[in-house]
Amino acid sequence: MSLFDTDRRIFALAFARMADSIGNSFLIIVLPLYISSGVISGQTFGLSVALITGIILSAFGFLSTILQPIAGYLSDRTAKRRLFIIAGLVILTFANFVYSLADSYAAMIVIRGLQGIGVAITIPATVALVNEFTDDASRGGDMGLFNTFRFVGFAAGPILAGVVVNGGPYTVLGLDMTGFEAAFYIASLGALVGAVLLLALVEDPHPDEQNADASKGDIGVSIFDHDHDSLIDPVFALGLALLSVAIGIALLEPLQGRINEHLGQGAQLFGIEFSVFIVAQVFLQTPIGRASDKYGRKPFIVGGLAVLVPATLAQGLVTTPLAMIATRLVQGAAAATAFAPGFALAGDLADSSNSGTTFSVLTMAFTLGTAIGPLIAGYLVSFGYVVPFAFGAVLAGLGALLVYSQVQETLTTGSKPASGPQAAGQD
Repeated sequence: MSLFDTDRRIFALAFARMADSIGNSFLIIVLPLYISSGVISGQTFGLSVALITGIILSAFGFLSTILQPIAGYLSDRTAKRRLFIIAGLVILTFANFVYSLADSYAAMIVIRGLQGIGVAITIPATVALVNEFTDDASRGGDMGLFNTFRFVGFAAGPILAGVVVNGGPYTVLGLDMTGFEAAFYIASLGALVGAVLLLALVEDPHPDEQNADASKGDIGVSIFDHDHDSLIDPVFALGLALLSVAIGIALLEPLQGRINEHLGQGAQLFGIEFSVFIVAQVFLQTPIGRASDKYGRKPFIVGGLAVLVPATLAQGLVTTPLAMIATRLVQGAAAATAFAPGFALAGDLADSSNSGTTFSVLTMAFTLGTAIGPLIAGYLVSFGYVVPFAFGAVLAGLGALLVYSQVQETLTTGSKPASGPQAAGQD
């Protein structure tokens, strides 16, 4: 199946996710600068400024993690995925805008929490809708395409944010704004563009049939597998594997100072090292996803996790910037090899009555991993420079063993489903 054969609704969802990702990733750069700029003041609740800043930044990830399974479950029960996505994007539009009005730590915590709610409502329903617009023969490629656009937005946002903040102040249509305000408005506009795209181009598929399925099916998250010989439910096992990947990815961010000192480099080289991971995601997700449609999901997932072991460990052992760039590139390629096939395998196992709940396990795991990864790295580096990377490598190895032993292949040759409820639910 070629790129030109992809359902236009999947392209619309992918573009909407990219626009939203640009806006959200803007804030990765903007919020710490905004908080430290002197604009924010007031009650710190007896905490240090550094600690309350960390709470503000992490509130998004933890609240989003908690709410994603609930949002996925409700989108299954109502079979109104489009409504959930648009509602979440509208919340993000509002939250991103009101950052420009905040002047206290309390307001920043509330807004950051509201942003987490918007993302939690949006993500599981979006991935579930992509799954329902595809089939077993193209699911890997479509999931790869969707993730590619997401990573493009995630990569572009911080670069654009730095340019926008440093380029201020601005006068637009007679209105004066600082660089910070312009960045918040752009982030808000990104979410709004995503909502408009969904409103104009995407409808829920077969709403009557979905409602019938949702009313009859058992919807929930299983930890133990009662239908096969394995101990752990395959979707839950995939979630744990993606959690290990996300933690390994997020180890780098809080260690920037230590890494620059260890490698004798500046911030620019660190930026390149950080970015090459995303470059690998952008170029490899779609072709690897399409390959998994032809050759099966599990070999790619296990292989990607296995390669992550030496790639993650090597980041704590290399002594030159060039070697770090190479290891990050390999790590990005390995993660891409696990991501799209992993989501596709979960889609093979899901049906229209529980795909929101199913994918919330994976999206929740990834969000949680990116939230706790920096905390783990900051703690473990006190025991030695290599320790956080060794820990990430061990987690990747455990993830590979978990998928190998607890997850069954869903496709046979020729992209025909081997088993799973999705096979019976295709139109």
